[in-house]
Amino acid sequence: MPAVPNHRPVVLVPACNRTLGEHPFHIAGHKYVDAVRLAGALPLMVPGLAEDDAEALLDLADGVLLTGSPSNVHPSHFGEAVLDPRLPLDPARDAWVLPFVRRVLARGLPLLAICRGTQETNVALGGSLHQAVHAVPGLADHRADDALPAARQYAPAHRVKVYPGGVLEKLLGDLREFEVNSLHGQGVAIPAPGLRIEAVAPDGVVEAFSVPDAPGFNLCLQWHPEWQAAHNPVSMRLLQGFGAAARQYRDRVRGPLPAAAAST
Repeated sequence: MPAVPNHRPVVLVPACNRTLGEHPFHIAGHKYVDAVRLAGALPLMVPGLAEDDAEALLDLADGVLLTGSPSNVHPSHFGEAVLDPRLPLDPARDAWVLPFVRRVLARGLPLLAICRGTQETNVALGGSLHQAVHAVPGLADHRADDALPAARQYAPAHRVKVYPGGVLEKLLGDLREFEVNSLHGQGVAIPAPGLRIEAVAPDGVVEAFSVPDAPGFNLCLQWHPEWQAAHNPVSMRLLQGFGAAARQYRDRVRGPLPAAAAST
């Protein structure tokens, strides 16, 4: 019996780097891969890439999801020294993902960025980060307590306010405020030129932004919508919007599927 072809759009998920014992590994959290599936797409985890490999892989892609991570973006990328050397870094991810982000946006590939991915996007486009949001006068502590079980770490922590006229408003309609989790130490300090701020926390920390000059769908979120997304109506609307953009990109770039194939 012939294999049934896959008709889901392909979404690239850049991996982190982790050493287990003496061996290096590429890793991506299950929840991010599951989020891509909930968006109706096929996840493809991507290790570090050389320049030529990146272009070849982008030719196959219909979208990109930038994950969160325990690691921080290295502050040298926004002109600062490391504030706390105890915190994890992933310079190998920085080295290829930062230029990769610029290529993704220039191509018009749909982009959904989460937590570290949001910080990467801001830095890749020329913005800077607070290395320790909780140490900035007037800002709250947005970190989770690592001693708590995951369900409590990812519990709602504060509300966000949605600004009108952006991607979030388009996806969420009349929903102007809602609760989100909060598990980040770094955060946007100076937004990159041309960004549109989409949502903020009560203390003013940027919780979402987009790049309106990019030709494709893009949305960057500081919270973690992928956590138990299937049970969160806001998360599902965001993922479905991303998935719809990936399908539209696929159809525009590769041509629409035949009617019989599209219905399978």
